[in-house]
Amino acid sequence: MSAPDPEAVRRRLTRAADEYERVRGEMDDAGGESAVRGTAGAYHTFRRLLDGNEESATGSGFQAYIEFQEKVADHTDSLDEDLPAYDAFEAADDAVHKKRLSASDFEAAREALAPAREYADLLVEWEAAEDLLREARRDALDRLDALDDETAEAERLLDLGDADLDAPVERLRDPFERYNEAVAADVRELKRNGSARELFDVVAAAESYPLVDFRDPPTRLAEYVREADVGEESVATLLEYADYSAEKLSHYVEDPGALSRHVATNRTYLSNLDASPLEVPYPPPDGETLRYRCKEYAAVCNRFASEETLAALRAVRSLPDETDYERLREAAVALAELGEEGRERLVSGDVAAELDRLRAERAALSDALAAAPEP
Repeated sequence: MSAPDPEAVRRRLTRAADEYERVRGEMDDAGGESAVRGTAGAYHTFRRLLDGNEESATGSGFQAYIEFQEKVADHTDSLDEDLPAYDAFEAADDAVHKKRLSASDFEAAREALAPAREYADLLVEWEAAEDLLREARRDALDRLDALDDETAEAERLLDLGDADLDAPVERLRDPFERYNEAVAADVRELKRNGSARELFDVVAAAESYPLVDFRDPPTRLAEYVREADVGEESVATLLEYADYSAEKLSHYVEDPGALSRHVATNRTYLSNLDASPLEVPYPPPDGETLRYRCKEYAAVCNRFASEETLAALRAVRSLPDETDYERLREAAVALAELGEEGRERLVSGDVAAELDRLRAERAALSDALAAAPEP
């Protein structure tokens, strides 16, 4: 669903504010909110007395008639004589203060309450105007937040356009790709031909390095790999065993049930375990962050990676010292975030025009919000 038009949101807010002010003026003319609420409450109470007792009080039951008269008298006596439309309540009381009551008397009482009903109707209008204004203000605030996000995105695009988009970013990309492909291959090799215990040791060692974010293995699986003889098998073999029937599995492990409980139930974890926590992100981080990442990666990779992989990692680490790293990095980030469409919009001036529009829309909506009262 598309975002609401800021101008439509502004118009709705203005209309809601105007309606709120109009009804507030009527409330002030009527004596203020407290007086209107008091009159409306008294009106609804009197109407409930009429509606709830008409049948019994007009019938043959004398006791019901007496109780109704007392309720009406008590209600009227409880009202402040300064209450707006007080005379309407007295007139309604008089209409049903008779020795014998008929339906026409009740209807006359309802008609006598008409001036008080206007206050009840005004209160409904007032509460509706408050709700409308609250909703309109909330929508305006939400749209302002959205405009802020859109403005920040347009400003970000313009900033990216300041990068040297023709810079030879392959001087960064190629070493990153060589290392990432190499470490991914080493982890696959470890899963195929190393022991599961060895791989889990690598994951455990990574806990000391915050930037190497391996997901810890489930506790029971880790204990099983560490303690059972089958932990000397590779992860690939364990996954293969997990597909065997119990009878076939009994030829390979001492306790087929234990393997099923610990390996088969954690198949997803074992299958997804890969080198991604050791891969350098691209577009690349700033030079200092890259050095720190490579230092942590090297501490973990030294436990299992080939010399070629470690050399590729050292080449990545040296990039901030051997290249115009920040210029190349900014270009790489810009190219990745902009894409072909973004570059075309920058060149055509569409981004700058959109930014001007967003700022103007935000200013208009912000002014309308500042001018609108708070209910």
